[in-house]
Amino acid sequence: MKITVFTSNQPRHISLINSLASISSQVFAIQECNTAFPGEVKDFFDNSDVMGNYFKHVRQAEEEVFGKISFLNNVNHLAIKSGDLNKVEKEILEPALNSDVYVVFGASYIKGWLIDFLVKNKALNIHMGVSPYYRGSSCNFWAAYDNHPELVGATIHLLSKGLDSGDMLYHALPKAQEVDPFVLGMKAVKVAHDSLVSRIKSKEIFTYESIKQDKSKEYRYTKNVDFNDEVAKNYLDNLLNPKQVYEALEKRDLSMLEKPFIG
Repeated sequence: MKITVFTSNQPRHISLINSLASISSQVFAIQECNTAFPGEVKDFFDNSDVMGNYFKHVRQAEEEVFGKISFLNNVNHLAIKSGDLNKVEKEILEPALNSDVYVVFGASYIKGWLIDFLVKNKALNIHMGVSPYYRGSSCNFWAAYDNHPELVGATIHLLSKGLDSGDMLYHALPKAQEVDPFVLGMKAVKVAHDSLVSRIKSKEIFTYESIKQDKSKEYRYTKNVDFNDEVAKNYLDNLLNPKQVYEALEKRDLSMLEKPFIG
């Protein structure tokens, strides 16, 4: 089996690439790269004192769950700057366009001939957020911000031209546990990865009927500009404690979810 993945360069993205490599004969990884030290180095996000404090928690949680940045294992690799994907000529990507499975996780907004190709080939998208309730950017942050840690998770859906609007295959969420919201978010990523890799390996995912999203159930649709110093500070000042997280997860309403994978 050959797999092509469009992703980024943080430890969680590297972990997914290596996991996919463990179940395939060949992996092509197109990585859109940002700084490995968000909040400390100004890049996609600012490096203000507030953002520095916020992303310090993010990096600590990510390292706890995924380890540090590392080398890739036996992968055909193309690294480009984040946002450059739509400028890459088809001829350059040609070796990666003859795979059995296409996965998108943490890539920039894909347009043009490439989105047409990926939609046609039923690419799988990992949306870190529980759709249709939370859509857009930083969805799990906003779920925790709204005191809905029970809706911190992932939606695995078919890629579409609209942002996070593709037909859903299933939801993946972390089991009830006493952890702070930052670690909970990273555990949600890990559960999404583990479930997807397992279901690709078994081919189970290819038997799923896709379900259209009911946008009338949407709680929030967020953009990058919505996440700023004021919002981050308010979040840090009112951070849920591990016990509150556990209690919310214990009361999770599974009827809100599609084929839920809890791990």
